[in-house]
Amino acid sequence: MKFIKDLKAGDRVADIYMCKHKLIATTKNGKEYYSVTLQDKTGTVDAKVWEPNSDGIDEFDDTDYVDVFGEVTSFNGALQINVKRARKCHEGEYDPSLYLPVSKKDIEVMYKELLGIISGISNPYLKKLLEEFFVKDTKFIDQFKKSSAAKTVHHGFIGGLLEHTLSVTKLCDYYCTAYPKLNRDLLLTAAICHDIGKTRELSLFPVNDYTDEGQFLGHIVMGAEMIGVKAAAIEGFPILLKQELQHCILAHHGEYEYGSPKKPSIIEAVALNLADNTDAKMETFTEILDNAAAPGWQGYNKFFETNIYDTNI
Repeated sequence: MKFIKDLKAGDRVADIYMCKHKLIATTKNGKEYYSVTLQDKTGTVDAKVWEPNSDGIDEFDDTDYVDVFGEVTSFNGALQINVKRARKCHEGEYDPSLYLPVSKKDIEVMYKELLGIISGISNPYLKKLLEEFFVKDTKFIDQFKKSSAAKTVHHGFIGGLLEHTLSVTKLCDYYCTAYPKLNRDLLLTAAICHDIGKTRELSLFPVNDYTDEGQFLGHIVMGAEMIGVKAAAIEGFPILLKQELQHCILAHHGEYEYGSPKKPSIIEAVALNLADNTDAKMETFTEILDNAAAPGWQGYNKFFETNIYDTNI
């Protein structure tokens, strides 16, 4: 199989890909065509079916696996597959693991490490809260392990939310050794819970897109609400402690323009914002370099707002 990341203009394609999205559109002349996004575990590519009613084109829809024959072209600087034939595949003809991006790290090993951190929390209320989510809530646990941390920007793969959460938590644990003023139990609990709303904001793969609830509320608000519901069920949970934890969740993007309903007002919220931003940016840069065709200058990147360079020559 030729993976999408290895395609180049002029290649002929004769492989199975997953249809992430299919849109029926019309040309300026009123002729119907399909605009399709094809996916494998290395990425996505735009594809066009200009003759959708021809004998060589099967009916297929979103999340179907399709045996595609066509040619790779370049349009407006991006690769595009001109599809000549497309056959809908049946179960057994493909290996799903080749089409869904998954963390390079072992999901169960990461989760065990996260549980180890939870077991070390001293505050009984915060520890109980974490156990309600990460030990007892089997539906949440399943969602959390399978969720991505983003649709595209960083950790956009199965296990991405867990990988990002663990990295942010370990950064925060380091901050606690460097800055003793930090309340370790509060900060680590906030780090572990900071993106729990993403289990409801984004649907699971193969779709990995925003839910209605995610569009209306967003993961920050939903995460704070989820904390409130669990805390309310724990007898005697201190109101101020709950509010401090919710504040960390609500402020973890740091600035209003980045989607934070609140700006950090306590030192733990500042630390969480810095750790979250650090891991997101480092993973984003890492993913860019992983997909680079060659070392050296990679061109302008709109996320970092600069030309970026790969030093691994």
